[in-house]
Amino acid sequence: MKFYSRLVNEKHNSINLSPPSLLALGFLSFIVLGSLLLKLPFSNHGDVSWLDAIFTATSAVTITGLSVVNIGEAYSTFGQCIIMLLIQCGGLGFMTFAILAAMSLSPKIGIKQQVMAQEAIGQTSLAHTTMTIKGVLLYSLFFEAIGTAILTIAWLPQYSFDQAFFYAAFYSISAFNNGGFSLFPNSLMSFSGQYMVTFTISLLYIIGGIGFVVLMDIKRTHSWKKLSTNSKLILSTIAGLNLFAFVIIWSIEASNPLTLAPMSIGDQALNAWFHATVPRSSGFNSIEMNNMRDPATLVTMLLMFIGGGSLSTAGGIKVGTFIIMVLSVITFLRRSDELRVFKHSVSPVTTYKALAVIAITSMLIVIGFFTLLIFEPNKTFLDLLFEAVSAACTVGLSRGITEDLQPSSLITLMLLMYGGRLGPLTLAYLIATPKKSRLSHPGTEIQVG
Repeated sequence: MKFYSRLVNEKHNSINLSPPSLLALGFLSFIVLGSLLLKLPFSNHGDVSWLDAIFTATSAVTITGLSVVNIGEAYSTFGQCIIMLLIQCGGLGFMTFAILAAMSLSPKIGIKQQVMAQEAIGQTSLAHTTMTIKGVLLYSLFFEAIGTAILTIAWLPQYSFDQAFFYAAFYSISAFNNGGFSLFPNSLMSFSGQYMVTFTISLLYIIGGIGFVVLMDIKRTHSWKKLSTNSKLILSTIAGLNLFAFVIIWSIEASNPLTLAPMSIGDQALNAWFHATVPRSSGFNSIEMNNMRDPATLVTMLLMFIGGGSLSTAGGIKVGTFIIMVLSVITFLRRSDELRVFKHSVSPVTTYKALAVIAITSMLIVIGFFTLLIFEPNKTFLDLLFEAVSAACTVGLSRGITEDLQPSSLITLMLLMYGGRLGPLTLAYLIATPKKSRLSHPGTEIQVG
């Protein structure tokens, strides 16, 4: 910590790193440390290569959930605890831990540390940064504890208390942080008919994907009318997307003999709901993804691309980004002068930021997908596109090809996961430090459309 303080505060004889650089190095350090720990002899059962360990650590820190090995079989209990810790660190974020560590040593933190924390968690007010960071930690522990208690009770009839508690803790942390890691070889397919398990896990990743600022707003106001415009927009959009996806997936897969058709109506509804909400970034599955029909697969990829709320454990472009772009299109078509949300106007800068996030994420997916097509000529177009979207949007769903990919393809996926996790943070820094020109240029008209 003394080194960290010197790195941030000293003006001379120190490396002056920008906040995005520190964030990138922070996540990278977690990945390196996690890889070393997972490769220890007592962390695995001897069948884990260095590439497997690095891929697992990268996937855990970026809270993605893609895996090249069976986590429950390849790693020992110690190794699984390391993965659980990496998921927690990745979910809460490196800077959250860094600032909490600094706060534990000093009641006040410097301006630059506050700015770094502000950029990491998406806050625009320095005064709210410390409060938000505390809220992130408390809310995470609170919901994970509740999830652990419920899942322990649900699994007690099948396992001993120690095993049920460990499974419950692992899945609660993995679900709330939208990690998607499973200790069972078929994810949650064995529990597709167990309502208590499936519904609890779905609630955990939905709550984790809403966003901590929205959760704190709900606790503070206790009223829809008093909620901020941002909270209203996020909650209504997530509810609408979940309902839309639920109806679409159920209607498409209800007659599919390989997925929902053999189930009862109740089980169909439960698993349709699960797979309507799971693409937001959690990475679990209760039915075989590669058996889903193409229209349902396309809807799943769109949902993965959108992701969850800002300052949440979810990935993707974020719900706020998606709805701002939709409203921008509607505003243009209506020839309106301003973009309005719940009787409030939205600044053009917000629209530009949303456009930049969508463009950068799309380019990341296209580049990764193109690279996978080169490295994997024998894999299908849809499987590779699905894998690229899942990695870049840090979701973790797969159509069952991850374990069969070439080492070069796995490295590509790791870069996608890392870039997808860091992209919005870096963009936030660029948006937060605009460079204004003293020159005023003449206007011009560019033909669009």
